[in-house]
Amino acid sequence: MTTLTPLLLITADPSHPLAHLALRYARAYLQSASIDHKSGDSTHHGNPVLNIFFYADAAHTANRLRWQSADQSNITQEWQVLAEQYQLVLPVCVSTALSRGISDADNSARHQLETENLATGFKLVGLSELAMMMQSDCHLLQF
Repeated sequence: MTTLTPLLLITADPSHPLAHLALRYARAYLQSASIDHKSGDSTHHGNPVLNIFFYADAAHTANRLRWQSADQSNITQEWQVLAEQYQLVLPVCVSTALSRGISDADNSARHQLETENLATGFKLVGLSELAMMMQSDCHLLQF
């Protein structure tokens, strides 16, 4: 029996409840898949598989300069911790990121921007990355 790989298409701004729901879903899925893997029930080798793609206003999640008040969780840091724990890639659509003032060093140089502000663990990619994820057997969940 083939298990479909979840693909989380996150479009909600980091302040929106859906952005936090996406993080909670990812955390619960990875914890569950990790337990299944350890007990021998997983069909994946290595770490649990989960594809993630940040698009539209969700690109704000990748801004390392985004300030968060002390009474709320820092969703950027929480994604970074989860990505490090499970060796996940955190791809962000490059065009939506750039249009929201979020850039890495390469794009800052290419577009003559003063600086870069992409948070560690996030990676700017083209929409072709999303298309490739969708071509595989996936279960698409949009937040």
